[in-house]
Amino acid sequence: MIARPATVEMPFPHPRETAVLFGHGEAERTLLDAYRGGRIPHAWLIGGAPGIGKATLAYRMARFVLAHGDPAMSDVQSAETLKLDLAHPVARGVAAGTHGGLLTLERTPNEKGIMRTVISVEQIRETISFFGSTATGNGWRVCIVDTVDELNPNAANALLKVLEEPPHRSLFFLVSHAPVRVLATMQSRCRKLMLRPLAASDVIRAAAAAVGIAPDDASLQEVAGAAEGSVARALALLGGGALKLHQRTMALLNRLPQVDPGELHALGDAISGSDRAALSAFIDSVDRWIGERLRTGDVNADLPRLARLAEVWEKINTAARETETYNLERKPLVFSAFGLLAEATR
Repeated sequence: MIARPATVEMPFPHPRETAVLFGHGEAERTLLDAYRGGRIPHAWLIGGAPGIGKATLAYRMARFVLAHGDPAMSDVQSAETLKLDLAHPVARGVAAGTHGGLLTLERTPNEKGIMRTVISVEQIRETISFFGSTATGNGWRVCIVDTVDELNPNAANALLKVLEEPPHRSLFFLVSHAPVRVLATMQSRCRKLMLRPLAASDVIRAAAAAVGIAPDDASLQEVAGAAEGSVARALALLGGGALKLHQRTMALLNRLPQVDPGELHALGDAISGSDRAALSAFIDSVDRWIGERLRTGDVNADLPRLARLAEVWEKINTAARETETYNLERKPLVFSAFGLLAEATR
């Protein structure tokens, strides 16, 4: 969980509780038009950078469909957005996680209370009983996978089998931070809906709504530029400490392949302790730095280097998940990440 500013006492709202969608009007209209046309694809791959509203859009569509089961009804045909009042019974059920027409698959704690690093095949098998049960209300069943990137191989294959033979009146929304890495066979069974990073103004409005502060708050203005279109990043950076750590990490990354052991020791000390926001800021900075180079690299001219960088990215993400999940020492993660990156960028 991302740390909140000290002035805010409530946790950030989950996407299933979020009433407003910022900056993705075109994607919202795509879903709405497909539904009221009466021939909506049964599976959607919603891709884009972390924290830009992918899951929020998926839940928004799920609420709309579960509340308006007949695409031909006048409320659907006249709708301009997928908005559903959060006081609506369907919205209340979705927010509480109790609506019988919605199944959400995401990482869960294990028997020791530690968050799993993947979505297991046992969880995917829940879809079989879910879609095999008697439908509630209007007969639609919706499954949201948040995120499909976290499926282990067996879980991915199990989900693929369900997508290959979709049940009647079923909808799947597969959320992905890296859609190009999703199984090609799974991609082929989905309609792709790619979301762009948000404009700074939308980041400010969304973050302000999430934490309940004014959009003109100076701290929001400061983090919006560094957030690169991601509300989650903006929220993670709120509070000067996380923003400064992000800037410090980026400065060291931009010097690669040169590495200063003394500065790495200092950076490791800065993220040590129990402050999860500091660790999140470090991990996010590394993730963004690598992701930017993979997006802008010339595949034809520099394929071997980009392949090495992608491999390193996977190793660092795995180490970061384990560090966070098992509360491991953080300084070794700093040295490991910069060592791998220095080698890959030489």
